[in-house]
Amino acid sequence: MERIGFVGLGLMGHGMAKNLVEKGYPLTVIAHRKREAVEDLVGRGASEAKSLEELAKASDVVVICVTGSPQVEEAVAGLKGRLASGALVIDASTADPTSTAKLHAELKATGVTLVDAPLARTPNEAWEGKLDTMVGCDPETFARVKPIVSTYASNVVHVGPFGAGHTLKLVNNFVAQGYGALYSEALAVAIKSGIAPKTFDAWMRGTRMMNGYYDTFMRSAIDGETEAFRFTARNALKDCLYLESLENGLAMSNPLSNAVKNMFAHAVSQGRGDEYVPVIAELVAKANGVTIEKA
Repeated sequence: MERIGFVGLGLMGHGMAKNLVEKGYPLTVIAHRKREAVEDLVGRGASEAKSLEELAKASDVVVICVTGSPQVEEAVAGLKGRLASGALVIDASTADPTSTAKLHAELKATGVTLVDAPLARTPNEAWEGKLDTMVGCDPETFARVKPIVSTYASNVVHVGPFGAGHTLKLVNNFVAQGYGALYSEALAVAIKSGIAPKTFDAWMRGTRMMNGYYDTFMRSAIDGETEAFRFTARNALKDCLYLESLENGLAMSNPLSNAVKNMFAHAVSQGRGDEYVPVIAELVAKANGVTIEKA
């Protein structure tokens, strides 16, 4: 089996790496901020590298799962020139496609292939090995990548050439964050009109508008389950800004994505960026002079 290196053992990465090592792949990891994930993975059979150079030498394939393009660029800078020709770098982060194209060209010049394979779903599914991933690469590389990413993703889709994965991920997250913005305003309208949050929720759950995103969003916004939706408003804003850059490059009119972006920018400007996305429901309610009574 190919030797795997893993960079980025955060909420998603820890579970992904756990599945890689438990399903038999020789795994090398590197610490960043917290040691708990590294110690857990070493206990499961992984090895720890002290540097990116050491990790590169121990790996045929490196998976990167970090916050965004600046962090991906930093990781690639540490790996470039140290990975053997023929190696793969799988970027599972949500990144700017412009940066992806630049990194792809830089690595290609050293004989290394960059694959963009961003994720959908939550840390719970990462731990269970049931993530969704959209993969951008050529068909031959996809055949090599699929068994690896299938350890942590049950839905693996080849969406096109390199860059297509990160592009589709931004579109996916725009739809998701748009749901959050829409639910927040709708909930505020209901409350200000005298309809209790629980009544609003009970009605919506019985209609076609019910979906997995709605469930986790409202379990946090209305029921107070703060861990039900583990994705920060700051990260949502980052994704909105990447989408805006993509749309600007396409010379698009983008009124809806700008409205969604501004909702998350407001959350960050109010010092709430490190709270999870459903915080926007509280902020929209507050701006309209109402509060969400938690269950």
